[in-house]
Amino acid sequence: MVLPIARLAGESKADEQARSARGTLNGAMQKLEALSETRSALDAERLSLVDARERARSAAREAREGERQLALGVESKRTAASSLDAAIARIATQIAQIDQRRRQLEESQNEAQLPIPKLEEELRLHLDQRVLVDQRLSAARLSLENLDLKLRKHDHERQRIDHQLAQSREKKSQAQLREQAIRIKAEALEQALAAEGFNAEAVLADIQAGADLAVWEARLTEIEQRIKRLEPVNLAAITELHEQVQRKDYLDAQHADLNEALATLDDAIRKIDRETRTRFKETFDRVNIGVQELFPRLFGGGHAYLELTGEDLLSTGVNIIARPPGKKPASIGLLSGGEKALTAVALVFAIFRLNPAPFCLLDEVDAPLDEANVGRFSQMVLEMSKSVQFLVVTHNKVTMEAANQLAGVTMREPGVSRLVSVDLAEATRLTQAA
Repeated sequence: MVLPIARLAGESKADEQARSARGTLNGAMQKLEALSETRSALDAERLSLVDARERARSAAREAREGERQLALGVESKRTAASSLDAAIARIATQIAQIDQRRRQLEESQNEAQLPIPKLEEELRLHLDQRVLVDQRLSAARLSLENLDLKLRKHDHERQRIDHQLAQSREKKSQAQLREQAIRIKAEALEQALAAEGFNAEAVLADIQAGADLAVWEARLTEIEQRIKRLEPVNLAAITELHEQVQRKDYLDAQHADLNEALATLDDAIRKIDRETRTRFKETFDRVNIGVQELFPRLFGGGHAYLELTGEDLLSTGVNIIARPPGKKPASIGLLSGGEKALTAVALVFAIFRLNPAPFCLLDEVDAPLDEANVGRFSQMVLEMSKSVQFLVVTHNKVTMEAANQLAGVTMREPGVSRLVSVDLAEATRLTQAA
């Protein structure tokens, strides 16, 4: 009996454990269901958070893109401003060169115009004399026109006299006919007078002298001779010839004076050209020596020189042949940007050594240069600053270290810019004192 009781007790304990396990399982299942619901809620929340994160990332990307666009715009504006500053600097340099060229031309013009006032005075005197001669010639022409007018009047008078002569001849013929008739009538009258006992000579003596036919014939002959003498003869030809000879002599003298003046001007032009060639050749040689000296110092080696493109010094051009270290000689157009900049600096500094100006503006010349070339460039600027004041626009720290004063623009507040100037010597002294 003892054994069965023990088996029942063991079965009861197993059932109790089973029930306990079922209860635990049911609790776990309930917790699992609760956790599943929590997981679903958390998944939904995670999905919403993921969407929010994606939206935030998209907004951040858009913000970064907008910031990049703004940075590009600012850089573009800055580049445009730099380009404008460079263009202004080039224009200022060109204006200075033009002013210098204008002064040179004015000096050349003043030198060339030295004999001009004398020539103008002589020309004015000659023109005054020419005006007097022209007035005399006008008076002579007027006299000639008056003589032509008188000649035409005489021609008209001759024509009138010819007409009168024709009429006189007609009258003469008629008079002859009348004379014949009168003679016949006179004979008849003589016969009648003789018949009447009168003397014809006594009757003719009583007739007036103006009615004599011989007087009319004599007057007619005289008129014919006068008409023949009125032929077209220029009586003033000798006087006119003398005046034209005098005028020719005067014009020949003027022509000789003008030729002499032209010869004087040609001599002056040749003198100016000769002096210009001499001064250009001397300046070219001195600048060429300066380029040959400064180029190796700026490049740390190599050599460069200037050469003329033509034989005529008045119209020739100038080429720059540069050979940086490790390169063959080439025209400046075949060099890189930094090499072009240093070659141009060598030429400009050579010119400034020959004829120093009050100041020299260098606008970001060191931008295409590396650190070694910037150091040599800064050293050269520092050396040249003993005779020329340099204004250097730069962003390079090495170039700034070689300057005596720095000037820049800062913007402490949005939209408000301010000019800042620093005296490096004073700043160093204050730093050492502190």
